[in-house]
Order: sequence, then structure tokens, then C-alpha cells
Amino acid sequence: MLRVDVMQLLYNLSDPAMEDALYEIESMRRFAGLRLSGNLPDETTILNFRHFIERHSFGQRLFETIQRHLASHGLRLQEGSIVDASIIAAPTSTKNQKGERDPEMHQTKKGNEWYFGMQMHIGVDECLGLIHSISTSAANEHDITQADKLLHGHEKRVRGDVGYQGIDKRAEHANGNVEWFCNATWQAG
Repeated sequence: MLRVDVMQLLYNLSDPAMEDALYEIESMRRFAGLRLSGNLPDETTILNFRHFIERHSFGQRLFETIQRHLASHGLRLQEGSIVDASIIAAPTSTKNQKGERDPEMHQTKKGNEWYFGMQMHIGVDECLGLIHSISTSAANEHDITQADKLLHGHEKRVRGDVGYQGIDKRAEHANGNVEWFCNATWQAG
């Protein structure tokens, strides 16, 4: 299940999508040590395992262990980072034992679409493409609020999408040590 959780994070898959991937993608089953002829975890099992990891704070330790492993193989951070956030969808249904939605999940509007779930914020080395930091928040929390958690501290430049515009004007980033490159909002006509 730990390997399933890692793949779900790496490929940014929802619980139902991870279940489908285990049925459809042989290499994922092989990585997780699962067989199509055996019992594959369903989306509820995947969700429950993720909550177990969160409840016991294993995620951060797992991430740090992976980072140490990469560093031991000579993969190191460079001078720049790319930051971004992705929405992780959650079921809006209240058809569970408590008859309630998950209190940690919230709704947010992106473009003209509404989403329910949470966000995963990621910091990636701009040269190697390696993830060096991860943070999660409710879906309705602005990307900027998690930026401090996504930097390793040695950046000279950081790249982000329109969700990070204006970050260089915030008090915690006004020191001028980091140059921010954020996409601009484009509007037709």
C-alpha cells in the first residue's frame, strides 16, 4: 500500500483513478507487488491508507527518506525551483457511515468549474525536475499561502503560474533574495 500511495502522489491520481490504474497498468501493479489475479485495493482502501499515513504523520518521514536516498545517489538541488498546486478530487457524497462530507475537503472554483477536495502543493528543482517539497491544504486555500513550505532555501529564482502573482510583494518574500517569475493572466480582446 505504501508503494500505491507513492505512485498516487507521483502521478497526481485521485483514489478512483489510482484503483483504475492498478487494473489497467501492468508496470504499476509490478511496482506495488500486486497481481491482477490477486486482490487489488479499491478506492476506499486507498483512501483509508492515506488517512492512516496522515493520522500518524508518516508522509513527511517517507518524503524525507526518499530525499535522502536521492541525495545518496548524487542527485542534488540546484539554484531554482518551480512551484505549483494541483487539486485532488474527493467524493462530494455524504453516503458514508457518518453521513457527512470529509471535513478536511473544501470546494473551490478554478476557471468556470467547481471542484471539491484538497490541494497538493509541490516544489520541483528547475533543472533536475525532482520534487523537493510537498505541502497539502484545503482546496479553497490560495496557492501563495503554501509557497514558504515549497522552497528549499537556496533558490535564486522561482517559477510559478498565475496563482503566485504578487508573491514578491508579500512581507515574507520582500527580501529580494529570490527572483520570482510568474505567468501573467491573459485575456482576449
